[in-house]
Amino acid sequence: MQQSDERATLLLVDDEATNLQVLRHTLNDRYRLLFARDGARALELVRSDPPDLVLLDIMMPGLSGFDVLKQLKADPATSVIPVIFVSALADAASEEKGLELGAVDFITKPFNPHIVRARVRTHLTLVQSEEVLRTRVQIVHCLGTAAEFKDTETGLHVVRMSHYARTLALAAGYASDAANELLLAAPMHDVGKIGVPDAILQKPGPLTPEERRIMQQHTLIGARILGEHAAGLLRLASTIALSHHERWDGEGYPHGVAGEAIPHAARIVAVADVFDALTSARPYKPAWSVEDAVDFLRRERGRHFDPELVDAFVRCLPEVLGIRETWADRPLAG
Repeated sequence: MQQSDERATLLLVDDEATNLQVLRHTLNDRYRLLFARDGARALELVRSDPPDLVLLDIMMPGLSGFDVLKQLKADPATSVIPVIFVSALADAASEEKGLELGAVDFITKPFNPHIVRARVRTHLTLVQSEEVLRTRVQIVHCLGTAAEFKDTETGLHVVRMSHYARTLALAAGYASDAANELLLAAPMHDVGKIGVPDAILQKPGPLTPEERRIMQQHTLIGARILGEHAAGLLRLASTIALSHHERWDGEGYPHGVAGEAIPHAARIVAVADVFDALTSARPYKPAWSVEDAVDFLRRERGRHFDPELVDAFVRCLPEVLGIRETWADRPLAG
């Protein structure tokens, strides 16, 4: 039985057979190779047998390497495939144009085989790292969806509140990358509800003291589900799951942490989560008006919520309302 070739696939594109032969000798021992002598054939191969990386000449008859790259970037199915130009054009203008079009690297001919192998290895490693990150993000969203199946809230609550959290983070001075990471982690805030009995989670009336104690366990359960991590997205998600019900005055749960001892990201999510919960209709309550919800945040400024974050949230309210309109719930069935 023939085994599949699990090596990364490279597409080598050059109109000169000699150059393809040199690249074949340089890379054949480590990678599965595809070959094309012109741009049109290269595009056919990319779509029929997508490679992990393309080594692309620029000066070719018919479609140039620049033309090929433009078409690859214009198609969502091929836009993420990394392209390295391997060209005799050594001028800075050609290199700059190639990078502006989306190439990840530029190697000039005649090339050093060791450099070619090193550049290919580096960019394939980056692709693998990006895939790991995409997979982690997908797992996070899957867990968030699982939690929503246990609750009476809609999936759009998670979308809205996570966008509110990102907006508030930017208003509070977060860098764009950090705010985007918060956007990805925030949907996990209630993942621990997976471990709460349905009879409590979906009870239409007030909870008894014992039921409330059980409900509050969802913060600890969520942190256990997400686990302990030294850094990164899952650490942030775990921190938020554990601490988003702590209060500025120390009267929250699960640990009664107060003030700046509460992780800042959890303080942000607390504001975003409560605002959306108040302004959303649920089977057990009507939606509050935006004005009433904002008044509540102001009244709880310095008690439930970080006062600086309440002020920042009010400042960015126009953007918050734009998010609310974009991700509005469908009317509840009567």
